[in-house]
Amino acid sequence: MTAGTRLEIRIAGSGGQGLILAAKMLADALASAGRRVAQSQTYEPTSRGGFCNADLVIAQGEVDFPLATTLDCLVLLDGIAVKPSWPLLKAAAVVTAAARLSPELPDSGHRSYRLPLTRSAIELGSERVANIVALGALAVVAGLSNRKALEQAVRNDTPRSFLDLNLDALAVGFRLGEQAVLEPAQRA
Repeated sequence: MTAGTRLEIRIAGSGGQGLILAAKMLADALASAGRRVAQSQTYEPTSRGGFCNADLVIAQGEVDFPLATTLDCLVLLDGIAVKPSWPLLKAAAVVTAAARLSPELPDSGHRSYRLPLTRSAIELGSERVANIVALGALAVVAGLSNRKALEQAVRNDTPRSFLDLNLDALAVGFRLGEQAVLEPAQRA
């Protein structure tokens, strides 16, 4: 990322999936690396099940406008987020989607990865950590953050009783991201 470069990321799905927490963790990891980050979120009035997203705008210098307008990266944890998010994607955007809850992605020239984010979280013992699995995968496929900084952000923002589970989820996400980058057959 060069001076003045702007990077926009959206983590989107339905309410209750921990999207805002995942965005906060990513923002903390990026800020610890010296990047400037602005975060915003949108959610429908229903607390669970309605469209929700958390956006990050990242820059080396000052963030000139704090709201995302054209996305470089998109994480989809639920198909409900495709329609409101897809039109904002840049031509070379990276899309990471939960295969179980985002089964169909529009045809596009984007670098898209449908990964078992939710299934992996369930195998760890809780679907609620799909957001953390997605965070690890996104960090790898988009080259956003180093592992150590993201692990520290997860440690800082996780209650002690969930720390081991969240760190395991992050590790699984990193592995999924690494496999996706190495095995183009997994790409959507």
